[in-house]
Amino acid sequence: MERMSWFFIAVIGLIVGYIIYGKFVDTVFKPDPQRATPATSMADGVDYVSMPTWKVWLIQLLNIAGVGPVFGPIMGALYGPSALLWIVLGSIFAGAVHDYMAGMLSVRYGGANVPKVVGNNLGAFARGLMAVFAVILLLLVGTVFATAPAGLLATLTPELSLAGMGPFGVWLTLIFIYYFIATLVPIDKLIGRIYPVFGALLIIMALGMTFGMMFELPDKFYNWADWTQNQHPKDLPLWPLMFITIACGALSGFHSTQSPLMARCLKNETDGRKVFYGGMIAEGFIGLVWATVGMTFYDSAQAFFDAGAPAKVVYSTSVALLGGFGGLLAILGVVILPVTSGDTAFRACRLTIAEILKLDQTRKDKRLLIAVPVFVLGVLLSQIDFNIIWRYFGWSNQSLAAIVLWAGAAYLYRRGKLHWVCTVTATFITAASVSYIMFEPTMGLGIAVSTANWIGIVIAVVCVALFLAFGKKEVAGAPAIDKT
Repeated sequence: MERMSWFFIAVIGLIVGYIIYGKFVDTVFKPDPQRATPATSMADGVDYVSMPTWKVWLIQLLNIAGVGPVFGPIMGALYGPSALLWIVLGSIFAGAVHDYMAGMLSVRYGGANVPKVVGNNLGAFARGLMAVFAVILLLLVGTVFATAPAGLLATLTPELSLAGMGPFGVWLTLIFIYYFIATLVPIDKLIGRIYPVFGALLIIMALGMTFGMMFELPDKFYNWADWTQNQHPKDLPLWPLMFITIACGALSGFHSTQSPLMARCLKNETDGRKVFYGGMIAEGFIGLVWATVGMTFYDSAQAFFDAGAPAKVVYSTSVALLGGFGGLLAILGVVILPVTSGDTAFRACRLTIAEILKLDQTRKDKRLLIAVPVFVLGVLLSQIDFNIIWRYFGWSNQSLAAIVLWAGAAYLYRRGKLHWVCTVTATFITAASVSYIMFEPTMGLGIAVSTANWIGIVIAVVCVALFLAFGKKEVAGAPAIDKT
């Protein structure tokens, strides 16, 4: 079957998954249309602001869809068509469930950030660990999502210079200035107003690349061997690497740091499926576009690998498929993704630290007290090699996803609901994350991959056993358990 046919089958799979499994997960959780949401019960005009559902959905999508659903699937596509399977199945059964639970639990806990959500379900130690984990991840994300778009914009403006800085330095400075402003002002005054424009560029990018693939690329075929064999030109192990590399296009812990931002703006709990589950399905579509571009545009996996960094792939494929002007719009659409996640990453970092320190964020001076040192650290991190930051981001991202899924499983388990919608995925990604850190030679322990995989499986099984044995135990200091 032609590669584009598989792409459209995959897209249909995402839609069917949203309709059927998304509804099932929503039924398991049981949103309450009569319960007041934080947007109304805790309105403060800064972070707790009720907004129309369509706008909340769009901001959620732009918040979560950073450079990950572009760069991750491009790098993951080197493994072959199995990348498409992971994007579809991961989005439906893992990523969308993760985002839904993170968002809805934040709604139930008064717009709480992810450390509090985790602590209420897994205990004080997990809350403290998650607080550190979340702040570090958000700093890494904010930095990655500043340097990546700066690099893409620099390729479009090679002659740009200002105050002794080249094009990359100029764009990086401008992006950090925007991030700083967006982190401080009320969410509906800047983000809520400009995101619809950014969303239009995002849609143009996704649809433009889809049509470009349909009309400009030659027909190629998959056979059974393509789906069952690892096609990476360097023979890097598909498990666990592909499941860490393709994060934001299938499952991403970073999303759990963003969902509370929109949990504070949701008008009704029944909108949670559209906003949180649906936002991830839309991001899965973006991941499919770029994974298919990577596998289809190049003559071979080796040629794909030799094309260079993901930013170069984005530039060359966009221009080749859509021409100069269309390619420019597509590249700007890709630039929008990290920019609209970087600004909210720093915003979420501010709010997470404020929650830990119990600092009132309705006051400008208190917001500045946190934002200034956070951005100083972000600027310093931006001087580190992008590839090093990305490796740490990938592992910490999926580890965070595992912890949040275990927290969601515990929430359901204590209420007598079908916790397996979270437990199965939590077990899977726990095994992948542990295997990765055991195997990875640069940042991990460098253990042989076969041994690392067995260690990952054993630890995941132990986690399941401990969860089933102690998961129903009430957490000290957590809100009283209700049955809704």
